[in-house]
Amino acid sequence: MPNPGFRLTVAGRGRILATDMTVTKRVLFVCTGNTCRSPMAEAMFRKAVEGRDDYSVASAGVAASKGAPCSRETKEIITLLEAPLDGFSSRPVSARILEEATHVFTMTRGHLAVLEDRFPEYSDKYYLACEFADVGGRGLGADVPDPIGMGRKAYQDVAMVLGEAIPAIISYIDQTTPRP
Repeated sequence: MPNPGFRLTVAGRGRILATDMTVTKRVLFVCTGNTCRSPMAEAMFRKAVEGRDDYSVASAGVAASKGAPCSRETKEIITLLEAPLDGFSSRPVSARILEEATHVFTMTRGHLAVLEDRFPEYSDKYYLACEFADVGGRGLGADVPDPIGMGRKAYQDVAMVLGEAIPAIISYIDQTTPRP
């Protein structure tokens, strides 16, 4: 008999999936290479929902290779924020990852367009990371800037943007998703 905290469901092609019923909100952050912005968002979001069993969080990239660590600068920033990302390994976005997610937040309109083009069947899950926050007076839905190759200050700026966006994301999800 399955654990009462899990539900078995039949997915495409007869696959049986065990679904953790305590986690109703599966958040995915997406950037380009899954080494800078999306891992930083994953770590910061995980810290923001620490102690809540109704959330899980992950990240992926639209042009990511599998198995790369997060960038040195990202690791430094999330360590300073006490939001570690132990055992992180980059991965490319896939249909399976998108199927498992309940909410997918992209760093830019370009990432959103790639997902809509490659995986249109999941478009009802897609949002911009800053869709619910006017970060720095740039308006709702501003892109999270790409820090790669721009030095430590650029990574600090990304952390500031995500620090403003993440509470708004949590608020949106909590208001629109029933608790278990």
